Amino acid sequence: MLRIPNIPLPLDYTEAMLREQAAKALHIRPQEIISLTLVRRAVDARKQVQFIATADVQLKNEAAVRKRLPKNTNIQQVQPFCMPKYRPVQMPQRPVVIGAGPAGLFAAWILAQAGARPVLLERGKPVAERQKAVQQYYATGTLDPECNVQFGEGGAGTFSDGKLNTGTKDPRIRQVLQTFADCGAPEEILWQAKPHIGTDKLAECIPNLRKRIEQAGGTVLFGAKCTGITVSDGRLISVQYMQNRTAQELRTDFAILAVGHSARDVFGMLSAAGLPMAQKPFSLGVRIEHRQADIDRFCYGKAAGHPALGAASYKVAAHTADGRGVYSFCMCPGGIVQAAASEPESVVTNGMSCFARNERNANSALLVGVNPSDFGSDDVLAGVELQRRIERAAYQAGGCTGKAPVTLLGDFLRGQQSASFGDVAPSYPLGTVFAKPECCLPEFVCASLRAGIPMLERQLHGFLQPDAVLTAPETRSSSPVRILRNPETLEAQTVRGLYPCGEGAGYAGGIVSAAVDGIRCAEAVLKVSLHDHAF
Repeated sequence: MLRIPNIPLPLDYTEAMLREQAAKALHIRPQEIISLTLVRRAVDARKQVQFIATADVQLKNEAAVRKRLPKNTNIQQVQPFCMPKYRPVQMPQRPVVIGAGPAGLFAAWILAQAGARPVLLERGKPVAERQKAVQQYYATGTLDPECNVQFGEGGAGTFSDGKLNTGTKDPRIRQVLQTFADCGAPEEILWQAKPHIGTDKLAECIPNLRKRIEQAGGTVLFGAKCTGITVSDGRLISVQYMQNRTAQELRTDFAILAVGHSARDVFGMLSAAGLPMAQKPFSLGVRIEHRQADIDRFCYGKAAGHPALGAASYKVAAHTADGRGVYSFCMCPGGIVQAAASEPESVVTNGMSCFARNERNANSALLVGVNPSDFGSDDVLAGVELQRRIERAAYQAGGCTGKAPVTLLGDFLRGQQSASFGDVAPSYPLGTVFAKPECCLPEFVCASLRAGIPMLERQLHGFLQPDAVLTAPETRSSSPVRILRNPETLEAQTVRGLYPCGEGAGYAGGIVSAAVDGIRCAEAVLKVSLHDHAF
């Protein structure tokens, strides 16, 4: 099979056009192509708006065609993708996976496929119950600290855009995408340059993945909050958890710790237990909302609104004179700014889109890099406390009602207080109040945003729209701590059998990279188990 990159296609292309272009690149007739598979398709808006595709083709006489290709060609021979199969293992005790976000779900799925019968602990509830809890929060402001946008089946990613693009190059990425597709995600995630599932579709496919884990012998326990671990002679021997107000303990040789970036109480428990942890840089900022129609126009010009394009997304970044990065993150086309708190008396924002991305506004995090030197303390949890102070200050600025502080972009850049909205109406579900971002965010964050936003305008003309709405604060872009692990074995530095994993442990940044890390940790467990308990 040959892979052909950089195939230009018009927006209204047909499969016949794609086949013709592939044949042209190989200097053959279209009839010589037995099969053609679209591998990747991206929008190219640099000159004229078009698609750039990559396709895999199977030929009648591949060897002869390859021989005729020039030596400097970028056409390569590839092998068709096959899902890996895991060798069965026998374990004296069932492995435990803590957290049912992307990292935990994929770790449990790999272990289950190998016959290891994992036990998956999730402090929150299944998706259906979780949706009710989130809607209750949106409607009344009453937060369930154990089941919310951050905690529950699927993790924080369940209530997001479901973006599956990643900057990593791990070959397991295709395994992640194929698994999502097998569980009901749209097939186009297999070839989109920026694949996304959407919150509505994730709510369908995440339970399907859980059911596969259970059918393969795994056990999933909801409302099961990890409360401790027991270590003897540097080796994990058990995991404690609380379920239905009853303390429970699981004896185990292996546990994958995939608790997510908001499991602050677990971080505290692990730190008190002496597990090596370190402060980690993260980012702070706001959510910025434009009208989606304007973003489409900024990105696509006259092609905006073409049905083949869908809602436009963007990615912008700049460095200010003081060296701080200012950048967009988790851009949600056609979505809403959501209330994402996990603790009472806090305001936290995040972004969410459904698969159709058909809401009126586009929103993105607009973030400033924060270093441990900004935390104000050498305590390993100082970054967590910085997040808390900001989130509580935002709650107070909103009148202690759950409303979020907002300002218009033009007023923010002038240092003025906003008084009324323009064409962009905020989408934050608990309501908003006008307040300067300084009410909750550190001064250096606001100063960096003011310095960086004009630079972003140069990358996306129109971005600096005076009536764009800034909603504060965005605090949960990534974990402010890292649980230190051995880079070869992936085990915690001082505890054999314990595998810090995913975004909460500081080793991932998004759904796909977290899922990949979950697979890696599960494979590490299987490797040790096969060595120790070969049969």
